[in-house]
Amino acid sequence: MAKSQETWNKKEKEKIRKKKREDKAKLKEERKAEGGTSTFEEMMAYVDENGNLTDTPPDPLKKKKFVAADIEIGVPTREAEEEADPNRHGTVTFFDTSKGYGFIKDRDSQESVFSHINAHIDQIQEGDKVTFRMERGMKGMNAVDVKLEK
Repeated sequence: MAKSQETWNKKEKEKIRKKKREDKAKLKEERKAEGGTSTFEEMMAYVDENGNLTDTPPDPLKKKKFVAADIEIGVPTREAEEEADPNRHGTVTFFDTSKGYGFIKDRDSQESVFSHINAHIDQIQEGDKVTFRMERGMKGMNAVDVKLEK
C-alpha cells in the first residue's frame, strides 16, 4: 500500500492559509458594513505654501507664476572664491636622509604632512622651518616645493 502524501505539516500549513483567508474576508465585510464610501474629493490631499499636507484646496489668489526658463536644473555654477595663499609654513619634525622622506608639521593646522626628497628645493634637516605647498598624493596629502625659510 502507498503512503499518504499528506503529512501533518502540510495539514497545519493549509489550516493557517484557510484561517488567513477567512480573516481577510471578515475584515472586508466589516469595511463594507462601516459604509466606507468616500468620494474622490474627500480622498484628495493638498500641499500648502509651506509644504505641509492639508485637506483644503489652496487659495487661488496666493498662486505664484514662474517662468520655466528661470528654473535651473542641476548643480548651480560655482562663484569665484578668494584664492588663499598656497604656500604654507611649517617645521620639519622628522627626516631620514638615508631613505629620503620625512614629515613636516603645518604651523596653522598642526597637521603632519608627508614629504619626499624628490619634492625638495633645498636640503632640510629636523627642526628646520620651511615653506611648502600641499598636493594630493596616492595615500594622502604630500608637501611639495619644500624650501627653507629665510
